[in-house]
Amino acid sequence: MIRIKKKEDIVILREGGKRHATILRELATMIHPGVRTTELNDRAMQLIAEGGDTAAFLNYQPYGAKRPYPAALCVSINDEIVHGIPNENDRELKEGDIVSLDLGLIHKGMITDAAITIPVGNISSDCKHLLEVTKEALMAGIKAAKGGRRVGDISSAIERVGVANKYGIVEDLAGHGVGYEVHEDPYVPNYGDPGIGETLKPGMVIAIEPMFNIGTKKIKLDKDGYTYRTADGKPSAHFEHTVVITKSGAEILTI
Repeated sequence: MIRIKKKEDIVILREGGKRHATILRELATMIHPGVRTTELNDRAMQLIAEGGDTAAFLNYQPYGAKRPYPAALCVSINDEIVHGIPNENDRELKEGDIVSLDLGLIHKGMITDAAITIPVGNISSDCKHLLEVTKEALMAGIKAAKGGRRVGDISSAIERVGVANKYGIVEDLAGHGVGYEVHEDPYVPNYGDPGIGETLKPGMVIAIEPMFNIGTKKIKLDKDGYTYRTADGKPSAHFEHTVVITKSGAEILTI
């Protein structure tokens, strides 16, 4: 069931979204060769606590998972698409890597969700293009999100960008409603036809999150039960914003 957020909920989400964006910007400044994934998670925990907020992902157990997620931050490197566990599989970032930071924040009981993918030092032209295009797809999806339109309009806008650049568009993972819970209806795929799916209504809050791969769209799940990788081992990028639907468009909350 899709839950429309109240005006007072959206005020809180705006506050939380600004805090969320500030934390991600701070974490992004730490990304350089030699930094360890545990350091990133520890700093995320510290920043969240300093703001009096809570990590939405820590101890969250999504449907189908065999255990709760053990960290505050998802850190996914190169061929890892999403949900890399930073504190169980501690790794050192290396020159040429690309790293996705995915964070969920609870502020006054309301949840926001956002992700960025960042270069580690100098990266290949192929990876640089991947990051640029995946971010472009996120903005295309947000531009298509408007009261009265359909979820499929978002999906189609994202897919068009991916197809034009010949990237593998991850189909088995998707965006979603958010706010009262980490994952809510509706499901927001990164591919599909315009004019289909749930109608977008003012007050709906959704996380839009394209995931593009340099190679195949196929994915595989690691033994840790959380980390998804590309099936062919080629790099993947992930960008995400939480937005609220309005009559005139979508307001980005995590900015």
